Amino acid sequence: MIEIPSDLHPDLVPLAFLLGNWAGAGVADFPGAEKCNFGQEVSFSHDGRDFLEYVSHSWVLDAEGNKTGPLETESGYWRIDKDRKVEVVMARDQGVIEIWYGELADKKPQIDLVTDAVARTAASGPYNGGKRLYGYVKSDLMWVGEKATPEVELRPYMSAHLKKVVTPEDVAAMAKSLGDLPDDGIAFFK
Repeated sequence: MIEIPSDLHPDLVPLAFLLGNWAGAGVADFPGAEKCNFGQEVSFSHDGRDFLEYVSHSWVLDAEGNKTGPLETESGYWRIDKDRKVEVVMARDQGVIEIWYGELADKKPQIDLVTDAVARTAASGPYNGGKRLYGYVKSDLMWVGEKATPEVELRPYMSAHLKKVVTPEDVAAMAKSLGDLPDDGIAFFK
């Protein structure tokens, strides 16, 4: 179920499905880098203004699913206009700043993005731009990213399947919203 916080800026209601903390795993595979499984934590939050704050941390996983080291960190801001056009400003730990444009699909929680501008520091690796697809599927957040370099044409390089993280505070809020339950608990399900 998608909840819309009462203090969410009205322009952001179409992006409410992104809000919250997400965690899961995926696969990274791009020429010149070792293919790996990775874990990821993503947060979309708001403070009442007309943007969502985005933070993502990912790390390499070994064959047993243990963290072996950091993979990628990115942060940024997401906006949407009245025509469902989405813009994202993102900074990555590799020394890359990107501006992404795209749109929210009609009648479904899916966002297609493509880079419009890329700025790189001298320390960053080669990178020309990319595409991303985010989708809310059966209460999960899934995404796939494509990238291009001067040596490699645009191709998929990372994808992940993320689940909503439920905190003790979330559980307490859900419990309060249930109201009065029968004492035996069984009658609730009849």
